[in-house]
Amino acid sequence: MGTTISKMILEQVRRQPGVVGQFSKDKKGEFLPITYAEMFGHAQAVAAGLLELGLKRGDRVGLISDNRAEWLHTDIAVLGLGACDVPRGCDATEQEIRYILSWSECQLAYLENDRQLRKVTSSRSAMPTLTTVILFDEPEASAKAEAEATGLRVLSHAEVIKLGAARQAANPTELEGEIAKGQEEDTATIIYTSGTTGEPKGVVLTHANYLYETSKVCPAIIHVKSGDIFLSVLPIWHSFERVVQYVLLSAGASVAYSKPIGSVLLADLQTLKPQWMASVPRIWESVMDGVYRTMRQTGGIKEKLFRFFVSVGGKKAWADNALSGRIPEFVSRSRVADVIAAILPWLVLTPLAALGNVLVFKKIKEKLGGRFIAGISGGGALPPAVDRFFSAIGVLILEGYGLTETAPLLSVRMQDHPMPGTVGPAIEGTEIRIIDEQGKDLPWGSKGLILVRGPQVMKGYYKRPDLTAKVMRGDGWLDTGDLGMLTRKGEIAITGRAKDTIVLLGGENIEPLPIEQKLCESIYISQCIVLGQDKKYLAALIIPNQDTLTAWAKENVVPVEDWEQLLKQPEVIELIDSDLRELVSAKNGFKSFERLFRFTLLPKAFEVGKELSAKQEVKRHAVGAIYEKEIKKLFEV
Repeated sequence: MGTTISKMILEQVRRQPGVVGQFSKDKKGEFLPITYAEMFGHAQAVAAGLLELGLKRGDRVGLISDNRAEWLHTDIAVLGLGACDVPRGCDATEQEIRYILSWSECQLAYLENDRQLRKVTSSRSAMPTLTTVILFDEPEASAKAEAEATGLRVLSHAEVIKLGAARQAANPTELEGEIAKGQEEDTATIIYTSGTTGEPKGVVLTHANYLYETSKVCPAIIHVKSGDIFLSVLPIWHSFERVVQYVLLSAGASVAYSKPIGSVLLADLQTLKPQWMASVPRIWESVMDGVYRTMRQTGGIKEKLFRFFVSVGGKKAWADNALSGRIPEFVSRSRVADVIAAILPWLVLTPLAALGNVLVFKKIKEKLGGRFIAGISGGGALPPAVDRFFSAIGVLILEGYGLTETAPLLSVRMQDHPMPGTVGPAIEGTEIRIIDEQGKDLPWGSKGLILVRGPQVMKGYYKRPDLTAKVMRGDGWLDTGDLGMLTRKGEIAITGRAKDTIVLLGGENIEPLPIEQKLCESIYISQCIVLGQDKKYLAALIIPNQDTLTAWAKENVVPVEDWEQLLKQPEVIELIDSDLRELVSAKNGFKSFERLFRFTLLPKAFEVGKELSAKQEVKRHAVGAIYEKEIKKLFEV
């Protein structure tokens, strides 16, 4: 394996030039295959143009774009020339782009389209180092003129390739020569955190950070093979999707670009029949919700059979896990007792589960294309209900854990021995410690703060040694800010965020995540956030599921002319309140101070770029600012 990302990709190009590396949609929406050789050929053309523009080793190149084939071609070119990219998606605000490009001192930036160009133009004075922008799409004359009036040089992607044509013709292997000069400790990228906790920080990651993970993850943990297809639905600039892309390229597999939109995703699954897909928990949850919604709309015997077989599948999955030694040990367990407890249920449930697969689950799996091996979930905690559902229907989901600061992978469930209720063991060569508030190491089964150390840990935050010092605890240990515990065998369970911990006036410490996950098991609740820092009790902002709640209202003769007015109806308030009391209760393991005393129903879903990060995680500080009035009312006496 090469010592840089570019060398690794070049090795695959030479090994299997005719294998498809990318599937990208044309203007008609049809997938076009791009081989490894063609992919590298595009990168060579881009590199020649960038060299003509004066790009130098060590420069930083902005890359503001959503998923598309050209993104990877540009990434290979920039990294191959010894520069590093500074990526972000098109959902970035003008303020974020201004901060990222100015703080990183980018002289050149790739932008997807005119919309991004206008964001840059509006903030031109705040980015004095930026001199050249390149658009993947052809720029409109008016947008180009406005930008050039501020002193920017504006080119299209095609113009850059044309600019370097003569250079490439004279020296067609120039990129290969530049790739050979690369060192593993060269900076590959500066990824700015998505801002769930405030101002973005530029995480400096090297080629070595990523290559450590590509060599350990594949094939030891997940068995990706040459020719496999990975459906890409997450933002390609994000650290999770980026390492997934490098992993599959190191294995000689193919990436196909889709979108996390139900109709688009399902159609692409049917068309390409991929073996793999990586996604955030929210998307897996939406797939589950979609299945349940379809079953509710179908009703009758089909819905009853579906729910029966989901129940059977869940019990059968537990029996399988008990017999196979896949019950996580947070407390001491008897392997013999597990086997004895599971053997009879397994014998009874196996034929029923097989019948359920034929009658119900086979059709669901066909919606995934029919060749699906496993999904990888990362970027946040997978809700237990979602985990149980996919396990029950026989679809393997491998939950992983990591941070942008760790490029990002720290652990993932192993394909051959997935341990439910955990994010798997730390990947080989990575160390995990669980400590208490005094910094003392805790034994397995005890909850505390997670510290990590390994070759994937970042260099630091770009130009912010003060912030780097806050998370690096010395001797290479990184404070993740996450709370968790270890099993006896070393698997990791994530229990919350240290900074998200709510401390009530009575001194009770509460992790909101388990409560929020439990609340979202209600068919009437789509999103929620639990509040209560320095208050007497907990409360919540809740976004109801509009389709489900509207259907319930019609069935129960509750007026539904207006969505916002419906949420104020006493019957609706009572329905949600009943679900809250049922879900967050002693029988489900919640303490009395963890129960919700008040809630407010919000009519509009949280949006990426506002209340949600690119990973679709709730930005709690943003919610606090946007819904300040509503939150204040929740805690008024």
